[in-house]
Amino acid sequence: MSFETNLTRLEQIVGKLETDRLDLDASLKLFEEGIELLRQASVELNEAESRVKELVERADGVLELRDFAG
Repeated sequence: MSFETNLTRLEQIVGKLETDRLDLDASLKLFEEGIELLRQASVELNEAESRVKELVERADGVLELRDFAG
């Protein structure tokens, strides 16, 4: 699934856990699914961060790409 799809599903899970009256087993299953989605999203964000570059203008006016410092 895509990052956006995972995020949407995670939001649905949080909403269900906050508002629905679920039994313990159903709550735990949703919680476990949410943790897995969160792990996947974290991996994807870390990969995206490593790919992000920053365009910087040097003192001599030349533009160069550098790793994004955060």
